[in-house]
Amino acid sequence: MREELRRLSDLWSVTPPGATAWLLELCGDGVTGFMPPAMPDSAWVLNAMYEREHAPGIALDIGGTAPGGGLGRAENPGPGWRRLRWAELARRTGNPVVPEGLLPCYRCLPFSPKEGSRLPDIALPTEGSLDRETWNRLIGILAECSPAGPDTPCMAYYSPLLLGVADFDNLLIRSGRLGDAEVLYDHPEVDFSPSNLWAEDRSWVLCTDYDLWATKVAGHPDLVDALLNDTEIEALRLPWTP
Repeated sequence: MREELRRLSDLWSVTPPGATAWLLELCGDGVTGFMPPAMPDSAWVLNAMYEREHAPGIALDIGGTAPGGGLGRAENPGPGWRRLRWAELARRTGNPVVPEGLLPCYRCLPFSPKEGSRLPDIALPTEGSLDRETWNRLIGILAECSPAGPDTPCMAYYSPLLLGVADFDNLLIRSGRLGDAEVLYDHPEVDFSPSNLWAEDRSWVLCTDYDLWATKVAGHPDLVDALLNDTEIEALRLPWTP
């Protein structure tokens, strides 16, 4: 753990809490993450879910178990699993990907994992953190769409909720290069991807809310179009969000 923290600190230095003042003014409090409005555009990047290969279907199995769900970091479960896109599951069930008026979370599914229902052949997304594969790809797209590419100066904020504390007088903020952002995912003291990551010039900002299954990315329309058209991550606009 010490080696991991030393490597992180070499690449991402601790930054004074005042670095989030502009986000507080723009978004309101950041208890679960500073949720930005469109700047001038925005899209939601959905956390990945996975399905067992050759799964028989999506019949409910009350009381069964499935990997995924819960809080924090996640990644591909490994051999025997394939990516299940939210759009594919929506087509099977006849439901919208995200029902109007909702944000991406467990309430979007045709069953309630909060009440013990499980699809044993589906590994559900987790709350509060991007999965590893989506985080890495998102960092790549941000670099492609930023003039300075991987050298783009950035800041990362971790909500105190991710640390299991409620100390908003000593916020955990780090500054570094966008090209080194993959290391933020494995912060040895936090089991989540950052609550917020933003370019120092404020040209874009992302928010992974502690209670959601997705990350909002606000920035230039070209960045949003790149997210929507990418073949690896799954993203969509939600017109009812500012």
